[in-house]
Amino acid sequence: MTVSDFFNYMKPGMKGHLVGIGGVSMSALAETLKAAGIEIRGSDERESAAVDRLRDKGIPVYLGHSAENVKGADFVVRTAAAKDSNPEVMAARELGVPVFERTQAWGAIMMKYKNAVCVAGTHGKTTTTSMVTHILMAAGRDPTVMIGGYLPLIGSGCRTGEGEDIVLEACEYCNSFLSFSPTVAVILNVDADHLDFFTGIDEIKSSFRRFAELVPDAGCVVANLDDENTMAALEGTAKRVVTFGLSGKADIRAVNVDLGRTASCDMLHRGAFLTHAELRIGGRHNIYNALAAAAAALELGVGPEHIRAGLESFGGAGRRLEYKGRCNGADVYDDYAHHPRELRALLQTAAGMGYARIICVFQPHTYSRTKALLEDFISELRLPDKVYLAEIYAAREKNTVGISSKELADRIEGAVYCPDFDGLAAMLEKEARPGDMIITVGAGDIYKVGEKIIQTGAC
Repeated sequence: MTVSDFFNYMKPGMKGHLVGIGGVSMSALAETLKAAGIEIRGSDERESAAVDRLRDKGIPVYLGHSAENVKGADFVVRTAAAKDSNPEVMAARELGVPVFERTQAWGAIMMKYKNAVCVAGTHGKTTTTSMVTHILMAAGRDPTVMIGGYLPLIGSGCRTGEGEDIVLEACEYCNSFLSFSPTVAVILNVDADHLDFFTGIDEIKSSFRRFAELVPDAGCVVANLDDENTMAALEGTAKRVVTFGLSGKADIRAVNVDLGRTASCDMLHRGAFLTHAELRIGGRHNIYNALAAAAAALELGVGPEHIRAGLESFGGAGRRLEYKGRCNGADVYDDYAHHPRELRALLQTAAGMGYARIICVFQPHTYSRTKALLEDFISELRLPDKVYLAEIYAAREKNTVGISSKELADRIEGAVYCPDFDGLAAMLEKEARPGDMIITVGAGDIYKVGEKIIQTGAC
């Protein structure tokens, strides 16, 4: 089955079943297909806020996977976690019902839009996609959106608009973004990650190059001029490339950069003043994200006044240095960072926010990433004043490499390893004092620790 094949099923009255419908991208897909007049139902392994939201929108969701769930469906879409052995996938094939990958469905959907902004990169996708959304909404463009996180502006991670624009995250894992059809392909950065799938940085750069080559002749690639791997991946491409960065050679660049609890800069377009950007979030990395969003918006014909308004209205996406509350006078934040480079950007931003102490509560994400990037994690986790380490979040993996967060703790002076969330929360309550910044960090469920210490009477 191909992207073009799925396009043929995008007709009102068709019936689709989504395996793993509760995932971020899958739930957004369900809503988008339903808005197109397709009858959608799905299944997931557990109850969740996403499942509740889908049911509220009239989309039936079964708990657990069963062959019975597929009966009557014209097509099936599966999440990447649903393997060939999944009973619903097996049943669909026995019944002759076509089975599509999630990314193939999204690839077909974006073919319906004049403009498809696909935001790729090892880091910063959610924030940049959110920024582009804010800019387009400020310009009254009514976009369709798929974000890998919660955006307060739209009340979820997705929306279905009536305009000509679609903007969505484009992830490189398993080469997922190669099923997409971007007219504007944004590449924020290229780093070594997902090494359970890729053999190394050269293969990753090749994947991003193939993503860029998907852009039609009338489209463009928006690329980070200051990121060596990004520019190496694009070397020699015949596609039109619009660059952004702090370098004087970038098409869209930032000058007069001011960093603190928030960030601001003046943006220049090919040397001429474009707009002033006053962000409500901090960090040099978010200056880069804002430049990328502005460059993409310019390609869609959005004016500088709407770029400025959109960026000024953006207060951050869920789990991106998100303020959660207080504990014993300490401010508690949460962040999704799960790669050493993301940790560095986060902790450097935190260091500039004026707190007396930075207390980092880190939960590594996947055994393979922790093992492959162990030395880098150790280096970055020496930056904060105090480090607490939860056990590794397994996600899709089993611990076949024999690694634990204790290995990190043993290599970082003063670090505390505590695999039990209740015990970790108790330690933090004793540690916290006025002037502290406590950040729960990781792509797993470490945010629950922050929520727990906020909810206790000690806070």
